[in-house]
Amino acid sequence: MTGIGFGTWSWGNQLLWGYDPQRDDPELASTLQVAVAGGLSLVDTADSYGTGRFNGRSEALLGRILEDSDADLRARLTVATKLAPFPWRLGRRGFDRAFAASCDRLCGHLQRVQLHWSTARYAPWQEGALLDGLADLVLEGQVEELGVSNLGPLRLRALQAHLAERGVPLRSVQVQFSLLAPEPMQDGGLKHTCAELGVELLAYSPLALGVLTVPPGAKPPSCTRLRAGLFRRLLPASLDLRHEMAAIAGAHTASMAQVALNWCRAHGAMPLPGLRRVAQARDAVAALQWELSPDERVRLDALAQATSSRMPANPFMSA
Repeated sequence: MTGIGFGTWSWGNQLLWGYDPQRDDPELASTLQVAVAGGLSLVDTADSYGTGRFNGRSEALLGRILEDSDADLRARLTVATKLAPFPWRLGRRGFDRAFAASCDRLCGHLQRVQLHWSTARYAPWQEGALLDGLADLVLEGQVEELGVSNLGPLRLRALQAHLAERGVPLRSVQVQFSLLAPEPMQDGGLKHTCAELGVELLAYSPLALGVLTVPPGAKPPSCTRLRAGLFRRLLPASLDLRHEMAAIAGAHTASMAQVALNWCRAHGAMPLPGLRRVAQARDAVAALQWELSPDERVRLDALAQATSSRMPANPFMSA
């Protein structure tokens, strides 16, 4: 059974998450402490996280919190960041400045660097050089591990083979994966490719931006306009699924969020729920204490496949 990590997309994001530094920053520090103390073993961020004047805030906050934490806590945590292949980042050295800036914001606490998305669909000439630059960082000992993000099975095979030729293991691939985005579990899908290649599968948005935490009949939480539109579309479509999740949660004296996380784990993926509050961290930690039965997983699989409306696909996702 896989572990559970957590993501920091919301840290510094005003557009989707209504980030407020005065309100949020003190609790974010406590949230991380509770998460890591409880056994959450990987934290994911990106150099593009943080909106407007808070650009880069996620990495900076994470670095500051880790710098103020004791060495034992840091030793229990893998810190992973993603570098975005923006059009101006070109050539084998195209990520050098971005990597240095991320290391600086993270106060040097970084174990895994990840390509945020593939450029194969729109700028195929850009991707190979950038990937080789990231591989150079591993071979030079500047970072321990290399991962990728938003890749389908075909692209994953190609990049894994290229890195293997250079003697650099591909540690992980990170994609959207949840009961409302179940595509990676399908036959011939990413889940099976990862198992074949020995690449860890990381699941971002495992709670579908909170949709999967809303009990049937409950009023959705107040949220930004963008998330509210998603709730209006997905809550009716997911009603049968959420009824089953609520029943399973009741049987395990657990939350629906824990059911959603353990469904990802049952498929061999490490879920990365976004954590902003101590209560959310405690809930994620509690999910480590139990597992879905095979029958529960099968019932959820069927409902996930039958749900008429799903999470929007990431536009940067490659085949």
